[in-house]
Amino acid sequence: MASGIFAILDDIAALMDDISVTAKVATQKTAGILGDDLAVNAEKATGFVSSRELPVLWAITKGSLLNKLIIIPIALLLNAFVPVAMKIALVLGGFYLAYEGVEKIIEFLFHRSHEKPEPVTAATPQQPDLVAEKGKVKAAIATDFILSIEIVIISLGSVLDKPLATQALTVAIVGVLATAGVYGIVALIVRMDDAGFGLIRRSRGKGIFAAIGRLLVKALPVIIRILAVVGTLALVLVSGGIFVHNIEYLHHVLPGVPAFITELIMGLVAGLVMVGMVNLAKRIVRVVKER
Repeated sequence: MASGIFAILDDIAALMDDISVTAKVATQKTAGILGDDLAVNAEKATGFVSSRELPVLWAITKGSLLNKLIIIPIALLLNAFVPVAMKIALVLGGFYLAYEGVEKIIEFLFHRSHEKPEPVTAATPQQPDLVAEKGKVKAAIATDFILSIEIVIISLGSVLDKPLATQALTVAIVGVLATAGVYGIVALIVRMDDAGFGLIRRSRGKGIFAAIGRLLVKALPVIIRILAVVGTLALVLVSGGIFVHNIEYLHHVLPGVPAFITELIMGLVAGLVMVGMVNLAKRIVRVVKER
C-alpha cells in the first residue's frame, strides 16, 4: 500500500517536472505575443475615471480568464480532431485585429476632434460614463479573446508531442501566467499618477519623493500616448503575422523584405479591406432603414 502511494507521488513529481519544463518553453515562445498583448491591453485599460480604473481592469482580467477557460478545451479538442479549424479561427481573428488597428489609424488621421479634453487628475474628479465603460470593457475582452487564441495555439504547438494531460496543464499555466503578468503590469501603469500624487502629498511637495511623484504624474500621459501608438501598431503587426504564418501563399509574397514590414503591409491591407466592407455594410443598412 505504502509503495503504491510513493509510486503515485513519484509519477506526480515526474509529471510536474515535465510540465515546468514545457511551460518554460511555451512561455518563451509566446513572449512576443505577450509583449503585443501588454501594449494593446494597456492602451485599452486607460482613459477611465481614476476611481474606475481598477474595477474596469478587474472586469477585463476576469473576462480574459474566462476567454482562456473557453479557448483551452476547444483548442485541445480541435487540435485532436479538426486541426485545420485552428488555422481558420486564427485567420478570422486576424481580420478582426486588422480591422480594429486600421480603424484606429483612420480615426486618428481623419476624424480626430480638435477639442482637447480636460485631463483627469486627483484634483479634478469626474463622473464615470458607465455605458461607455461597459462598451470599452467588452471591446477589450473581445480583443483579448483573439490574442488569447494565438497565445493558446502557440503554447499548444510547443507540446504537441506530449501526453494530453501535459498539453492541458502546460497551456493552462501559460494562460494564467499571461493574464496575471499582462494585467498586473497594466495595473501598475494605470495607477502611476495616483502613486505620484500620494508621494507628493506625503512629502508635502518637497524633497526627492515629491520629485519622484511629479515625475510619475508627468510620465503617465506620455506612456499612455506611447502605448496607444504601440498598441495600434501591435494590432496590425499581429494580424499580419497571423496571415503570413497561416496562409501558405503569403509566405512567398515580398521575398527579401524584412518579416515585420511584410506583416505590417498584410495587416494594413486586410484592415483597409475590412473597414471598407464594414462601412459598406453600414451604408446598406442605413439605406434599407430609410426606405
